[in-house]
Amino acid sequence: MEARNIFKNLSPLDHRYYLSNRALFEELEKYLSEEAVIKYCIKVESALLETHIEMQISDSEEIIKQIQNLGKTITPELVYEEEEKTNHNIRALVNVMKRQVPSEVSHFVHLGATSVDILDTAAALRMRDAAREVVIPALIELLDHLITLAEREADTPQVGRTHGQHAVPVTLGFSFAEFIARLGKSIVRLEELSGDLRGKLAGAVGAYNATSLLVKDPIELEAKFLSRLGIEAAEYSTQMVEPEYLLRLLLEMNIAFGVIANLADDLRHLQRTEIDELRELFTNTQVGSSTMPQKRNPWNSEHVKSLWKAFFPRVMTFYMDQISEHQRDMSNSASSRFVADYISGFIAAIARMTKIVTTIKVDRERLLSNITMKGDLVLAEAAYVLLSLSGDSDAHEKIRKITLDCEKNRTPMVNALREDTELWEYIGARLKETTGEDAEDFFSNPHKYNGKAGEITKKLVKKYRTEMKKIEEKL
Repeated sequence: MEARNIFKNLSPLDHRYYLSNRALFEELEKYLSEEAVIKYCIKVESALLETHIEMQISDSEEIIKQIQNLGKTITPELVYEEEEKTNHNIRALVNVMKRQVPSEVSHFVHLGATSVDILDTAAALRMRDAAREVVIPALIELLDHLITLAEREADTPQVGRTHGQHAVPVTLGFSFAEFIARLGKSIVRLEELSGDLRGKLAGAVGAYNATSLLVKDPIELEAKFLSRLGIEAAEYSTQMVEPEYLLRLLLEMNIAFGVIANLADDLRHLQRTEIDELRELFTNTQVGSSTMPQKRNPWNSEHVKSLWKAFFPRVMTFYMDQISEHQRDMSNSASSRFVADYISGFIAAIARMTKIVTTIKVDRERLLSNITMKGDLVLAEAAYVLLSLSGDSDAHEKIRKITLDCEKNRTPMVNALREDTELWEYIGARLKETTGEDAEDFFSNPHKYNGKAGEITKKLVKKYRTEMKKIEEKL
């Protein structure tokens, strides 16, 4: 076979991303490559053949043993060579198989099946195995590292941000806990959906016409055939399996992809010069700019976001492949082949994000100093709430005006609060009652106003660590 220079390949998945994700891509090859498509179709055809032999021949064990190595002897080259004659991929495979099985059972090859019985069942098996053997384990690894990071930084102060503006303090661990909860739920769903992909042996229109001529109970035949493959039959079939089984799995992958892209975006912004709370690993030989030697760009985070931009629009094609005219047309025959590209891009993004999370540097001093960048103004909410509790219905407006004066005069907000002796005494008493904090200490240390951030983080860490262990036991 011709040895091809990978740099002549057209898709960046086949050179740039293959080289940077070699181990993962070589795992995906087992399920998503053209060779895998043929191998899985052979597996499905063999299961059908074995089912026929077992049901029709009394002493079938020896014959079944003879056909169990078809996956090793039938190569993609043989099938493609035959397809040059047939212009039909499954009939080409069937012809090759017929020549390689004992002649007395060759008539059972593909008997009662239509092409899509084989293709859809094989696709369900491939996508199930790719999800459970590669995608979900990679996501769990990423989540495990996020959990470790969140647990370590559960109580590390960080200013919260809304609309790109300082809001009220949280913790760095709490910021990561968001993505633990979102990605964790997606992994749980992916495990469920990947385990519910379906196959079929219902024939050309899904009504079991052909298999009704072979056996009295064609639905039982379908069940026996699919049980050999460890998969169940679709509840209803046309010539095709209901497309929603696979569609839901791919949509959930896209949800997880979006969560990872959102994390990448947050990490990128937290590395901005004026924020500088986190920093991606930057090696001694790495170059950030071809002209500015000082640059240390957050290029890994940007890369993840860029992969998401390239692949998430393909969901539109997944939706369009949901629709087929009457019992079947072939408008999905080309488009569905690119599902492999999508999953490969998704895996590349997962791997890159895992690299970021495992090597990211945290600047705790910068995190703390950013909270007080504008003095104690991040406690304006606290001042307003406490003032309201004193019975002042105009508390929000009063505190708003105070903050404007403080910004203008560059004075601490606490000074303005102390000017009202009665109010200050009330604030002190209320703080002591609800939080145990002393008012002077509270307004001198704004990072302490972080609600239940640390507690929520630790709760989510514990929950999703347990959830991931359960899933790993199922896989």
